[in-house]
Amino acid sequence: LLITYYSLLILLMCNLSNFYYIMEELDLIVESVKHDMEAAIKHLDHAFQRIRAGRASTNMVQDEMVEYYGAPTPLNQVANVSVPDAMTISIQPWDRTAIGAIEKAIINSNLGFAPSNNGENIILNVPPLTEDRRRELAKQAKGETEDTKIVVRNARQNGIKELKKLEGISEDAVKSTEDEIQVLTDKHVKLCDDHLKTKEAEIMKV
Repeated sequence: LLITYYSLLILLMCNLSNFYYIMEELDLIVESVKHDMEAAIKHLDHAFQRIRAGRASTNMVQDEMVEYYGAPTPLNQVANVSVPDAMTISIQPWDRTAIGAIEKAIINSNLGFAPSNNGENIILNVPPLTEDRRRELAKQAKGETEDTKIVVRNARQNGIKELKKLEGISEDAVKSTEDEIQVLTDKHVKLCDDHLKTKEAEIMKV
């Protein structure tokens, strides 16, 4: 009887340990999916910052990559970027020898700026947006949004794949976790649409 009791106790402890292991794995899968989706939204916001909406902003250019001593380097690491007024961006290189590379990077970008170079600074005049340009930028914002939705849905698929790999898990636990991942997916897809709506309104505002 004593042996049977201890055998049952050991079996119970093993099952309990396995239960906690599975629950921990489920939590890790959901947290990983959530992390990837939140990172996608942050990336979308960053992309939107580079899509101008009428006023000059350092965000338009500071992440442009400049060929500096043979290595692609973000503009804000090789120059001071400032906005002296609502329609002007000023770029002052830390190293004057980089001014040509900075000017080239700006010209090769799809920002639509024509830089002027006085040998010390680069000045970008930000022209008022035409109706056609506004529509073009709104289309660009929509493209960024659709790309982000793909990342969000890929995060969902990856989470489901990891879930299917778990052994010894009940169908109810699988269904519950799938539902939790779907709620996260729906939430972040809606965030994409909400952020796009705000950006479109900003772009189209005259």
